[in-house]
Amino acid sequence: MNQELFFQELRIALHREGFTSQPEQGECLPVEWGGFPLCRITAGGGVRYRQEDVATPERERASEQVTDLACIVREYMALMEQAPLLKAQGLSGDYRTLAEFNGTVLAGHPTKHGVHFVTWDWNFDRTALNQGNYFQENYINAKKDFAIRSGLTPKHQVFNQDQLIEIYRCCADTLDASFDLTAKQEKCIRGVQDQIAISVPDVLAHIREQEQHAESYSQEPTM
Repeated sequence: MNQELFFQELRIALHREGFTSQPEQGECLPVEWGGFPLCRITAGGGVRYRQEDVATPERERASEQVTDLACIVREYMALMEQAPLLKAQGLSGDYRTLAEFNGTVLAGHPTKHGVHFVTWDWNFDRTALNQGNYFQENYINAKKDFAIRSGLTPKHQVFNQDQLIEIYRCCADTLDASFDLTAKQEKCIRGVQDQIAISVPDVLAHIREQEQHAESYSQEPTM
């Protein structure tokens, strides 16, 4: 895979998430967080760091986030490099076919703000594309949408963001309550929370917002 294009796209993704990249050092891209060195990303998508740079839980989580970002960007940039140009009536610009199944297409579109993603359905004679769902730079959600639209993943097996937030809150309430949970049950519940936190990184912010809204509503005067 082209190292220059990979690092170029990765810089955009890192900046979007609040990280700062420094000039390349050989085959590594140094990354800073909070004004201090955090880690280095290799051309192969690996992440290297010094233990003293991830000495707090917050910095360790930041390093894990960078690792996830590097894996995601490497995945779709490798696909973009090999993907054929998507051709359809009325479609102009550089769109690449990243995946296609059962009449549904997942496409990537390089822009100055990074690669953007969209899913479409072919019309009956495969000459034009219909019902575009645009995801900007959100590759993960674009993949999920493609899997559901194409039938690769049954829709009833996928939870939406509101459902995931509520499941996370119920897990937290269960752990905080005085239930007689076994170690296995507690580990399972915390594992569910960890999975949701990956899918909805700002889940705690959403829960706080819901609580504040409920509190302000309860304080409103009644007639």
